[in-house]
Amino acid sequence: MKWIKFKIKTLTEAEDIIISTLYDIGLEGAQIEDKVPLSAWEKEQMFVDIPPVTGADDGIAYLSFFVEEKEDGSLVLNGVSAGREVILKQIEEELAELRMFMDIGEGTISVDETEDIDWINNWKKFFHQFYIDDLLVIPSWEEVPEDDKNKKILHIDPGTAFGTGMHDTTQLCIRQIKKFLTPETVLLDVGSGSGILSIIALMYGAKKAVGTDLDPCAIEAVRQNMETNGIRKEDFTMMIGNIITEKEIQDKVGYLCYDIVVANILANVLVDLTPVIIEQMKPGGIYITSGIIQEKEETVAEAVRKVGLEIIEITRQGEWVSITARKP
Repeated sequence: MKWIKFKIKTLTEAEDIIISTLYDIGLEGAQIEDKVPLSAWEKEQMFVDIPPVTGADDGIAYLSFFVEEKEDGSLVLNGVSAGREVILKQIEEELAELRMFMDIGEGTISVDETEDIDWINNWKKFFHQFYIDDLLVIPSWEEVPEDDKNKKILHIDPGTAFGTGMHDTTQLCIRQIKKFLTPETVLLDVGSGSGILSIIALMYGAKKAVGTDLDPCAIEAVRQNMETNGIRKEDFTMMIGNIITEKEIQDKVGYLCYDIVVANILANVLVDLTPVIIEQMKPGGIYITSGIIQEKEETVAEAVRKVGLEIIEITRQGEWVSITARKP
């Protein structure tokens, strides 16, 4: 499958209006390239494994739109067959109208042909084996180095919905789990996603893990990762549902039975979760939170203290914070 890419050079201030305008003629899913620094809110929302690398903001933006090219060389836009020159002319006309009332910068358009866009497999160009302290994280398409075959190894491939362990927030959780883990640990992982935190806990000797997530896709992601890493079905139970609001999920998860609860989710969710999750923890249990941008550290810390938990450690990596607390 081939795609035709229409790439527009413009200004960051004009991104939204251009995307909206071209959406009306059938061009959807713009790829945006710019150097605008992320706001605190955007950083909090961007739970991705490879945060974007940006230089100084120069005000320039590139917007790319992809249209599938059929075998006969035609393109389909809004369900209608059209040539690339026709689409190019439409884009030029829309940009010319925008120029009449706003600055869109150069507004130049380049047209390129690109081979099959396989978003999942394209990760292979960027995702390579890496270490989290003594743990080797490696994708299926790479070989384990001979010197590392006796080490702890997590086999995991990037997917479309869940992480792989590269994100700072995940690594903060992993280090705290390892610090407080014992052979008797029963762990609850809220917002389990790919199951990476539970799987690593079991690899390092936890007795049992339970995970919850809102996304039904987590079931298959966890199943695959358990199988790949040799985790027994009886050691890791995965549930779909909202533990904050659904009594049924709270009951299934159980009360006063977890030595460690880990939650690598957004700060505002942690605020709502904390007064609920304390009921699942054993006395003396450890509560590990992450996914907290620096600006929200005190907000989460206050929520933790408010329910009577004792903050015993705050760790940081990059722009992210992890708060670890103990139940009396």
